[in-house]
Amino acid sequence: MTTKEKRQHYRINSQNLLNYACYDNENNLVKQGMGRTLNVSEVGIRLETHVELEAGNRVEVTIGLQEELVTVEGKIVYVKAGQEGKFEAGIQFFEVDQNTGNVLQQYIKAFRERDNQ
Repeated sequence: MTTKEKRQHYRINSQNLLNYACYDNENNLVKQGMGRTLNVSEVGIRLETHVELEAGNRVEVTIGLQEELVTVEGKIVYVKAGQEGKFEAGIQFFEVDQNTGNVLQQYIKAFRERDNQ
């Protein structure tokens, strides 16, 4: 029995270190630190952190993809407990500029090609 993928955008399992800054609704910096991506798509990431972030907050992440650094902003749409006392947060990107979008697409394409070999 197969299950149909419900996601609109392809996600790749990818573990990249990143820097994040989390802001509340009044644009106050509430947390910042290092985390890592668990997966990446053109519209968001799943982020693993050592501290619990709050759903609904805005987050700015700087991710190293291939040999480029890209900074994107998004909204934390969910947070759940992860493994070994860590936390996972689903980040939905706000509008992504053309350059960042191109880098994300190239990164995802490279991993798709690798997975299909």
